[in-house]
Amino acid sequence: MDILNKKGHLEIICGSMFSGKTEELLRRLKRAEYAKQNILTIKHQIDDRRKSTYITSHNGQERSACNVNNEQENINKILELAQDVHVIGIDEIQFFPTSIIEIICKLIEKGKRVIAAGLDLDFRGVPFGIIPTVLAIADEVTKLKAICVICGKDAHHTQRLVNGNPAKYDDPIILVGASECYQARCRNCFQIDKTAQFYLNKKTENINL
Repeated sequence: MDILNKKGHLEIICGSMFSGKTEELLRRLKRAEYAKQNILTIKHQIDDRRKSTYITSHNGQERSACNVNNEQENINKILELAQDVHVIGIDEIQFFPTSIIEIICKLIEKGKRVIAAGLDLDFRGVPFGIIPTVLAIADEVTKLKAICVICGKDAHHTQRLVNGNPAKYDDPIILVGASECYQARCRNCFQIDKTAQFYLNKKTENINL
């Protein structure tokens, strides 16, 4: 194969909150810099927990990043921004619309290394947004584990709490926050308040099948 036409690849770093996804993304980007490669870092505009133009890990590491929202014009602009870079890092990939998948595939066709980090499951324990698709097309997947705050075992779930109680299944999917409203929990300690409305919806779905 002509080296000039060599394709890139996609790496996905996933797991629950507090599992070290952003730290791992930052580590890989830093290593690429040591190798004298040009880096582009992307974050979603919805993640405004700290600095709007930085991705920041829970342990305080940070890196300057381009702030992108869901408007197609801004999603398409990633291709322009990535023109002269070797590696593209994307944090909180679960927040992005499906249209970014086409952009990622185009970047790979152009020989770029794309590294994306994000939650694989939402607070309900359901695959989050575009995550199933990007996991399927990835060349490499790293699934990280947190520590369950209840029992200390490996945690795969992100527990959302509202006034100290498990969130309801039909609460809004996206609620940006950190330890004030989320915990890492194992499968046994994870809880979700499946209200009567949830069971009514499931019953209706079965009827419609």
